[in-house]
Amino acid sequence: MRRLSILFLSTLLAMALWAALLFAGTTQGWWRAGSAPHGDVASFFSTSIEAIDAAEQGAVAFVLIEKGDIFGEHYVSAGEPVTRDTLFQLASLSKWATALGVMKLAADGKLDLDAPVSRYLTRWQLPESEYGTQGVTARRLLSHTAGLTDGLGYLGFEPGTPVQTLEASLTEAADPMPGADGRTRVGLAPGSTWSYSGGGYALLELLIEEISGEPFGQYMRREVFEPLGMSGATFDPADAERAGLAPCFDEAGEPCAYRDFAAPAAASLHASAADLIRFLEAHMQGSGRSLLPPALAAAMSAPHASQYGVPIWGLGVMLYAEAPGGGFIIGHDGMNFPAIETTARLDPETGDGIIMLATGNPDLAATLGGEWVYWHTGRVDMRALDAMIPLAGFALLAGWAVILIAAAILIVRRRRSESPKSS
Repeated sequence: MRRLSILFLSTLLAMALWAALLFAGTTQGWWRAGSAPHGDVASFFSTSIEAIDAAEQGAVAFVLIEKGDIFGEHYVSAGEPVTRDTLFQLASLSKWATALGVMKLAADGKLDLDAPVSRYLTRWQLPESEYGTQGVTARRLLSHTAGLTDGLGYLGFEPGTPVQTLEASLTEAADPMPGADGRTRVGLAPGSTWSYSGGGYALLELLIEEISGEPFGQYMRREVFEPLGMSGATFDPADAERAGLAPCFDEAGEPCAYRDFAAPAAASLHASAADLIRFLEAHMQGSGRSLLPPALAAAMSAPHASQYGVPIWGLGVMLYAEAPGGGFIIGHDGMNFPAIETTARLDPETGDGIIMLATGNPDLAATLGGEWVYWHTGRVDMRALDAMIPLAGFALLAGWAVILIAAAILIVRRRRSESPKSS
């Protein structure tokens, strides 16, 4: 019996060690080959350019930032040329800018981040819920922890198609991505868990308009874009077209048309690489360009939500991985149909970052963004880690199965060896 107990405990220990080894190896990228030697900026830049050029389609703006300065830029297009001043539709990367606009209201004393947002709203209110609505605060909306279950993702509206009003979209979006509920409502206890919500950012857009008393795009230009020198940035598609918008390509590299959105705060800021360089500078520690007092600036990149026990979200920003010098790599990705993908990622302490804006190149921005995070930190970023969970889960179960089978074989052999031999 004692030997069986020891074997049982050894089996549990082996299973625990395999789980810990698999978790560490997955998050630390032990079996992942980096695209360039750590610290070799020139090598990372050149391999990134090779990856961009190998696609041979679409339009791309790529900027690599090192210690607060531009190390290199690369621009390609299968149509009209693009430059650092060409505007791209940023998709959900827009949420980061919107978050800064919300935080500016808090900095000006016009918004309590922890008060119910219903206190500020007159044009639309969240429907009643078994969980109530008083726990829905700006802080929780920014971090996707307000308990909203819309699951949006917006597809947008084709040119010539009537666009919903913001209030109608909040009630039920006519353009949800597949799998989204589309109704902005409280379906989970506020503060209980993380659940991505485009509807939450539509609600923040309404909040900005209600508090400021002006259209969302006008407020953002006055309070965020102009102070940061983001001269081209706009939430107005017509303004973007006039200023010079990158050609739109679908995933096959064919020309397409940009879509309009009922909630541009969540999905359709238009900005150039030059605009985003200035935007990232405002989030670099010690740059002197922040629009926020230090406490609020720090709050944006502090953990406010976690998944699998790992911090994943601040206020308006993803937390991709722990940064080498402390804190986190922050930023945001974006994906709009038909094939728009963007990312901007930053180590606020060192001033190192990457900007990737693309049309017609599905997954290119996220892939290179993930390569940069791994190259800079030696850790797998949260978006890549999330995609690896199914494979890691299979490896976990397979390893446990091997351990259990080995333990069963040992038990059978031991019993056979201990059984009386027949005469």
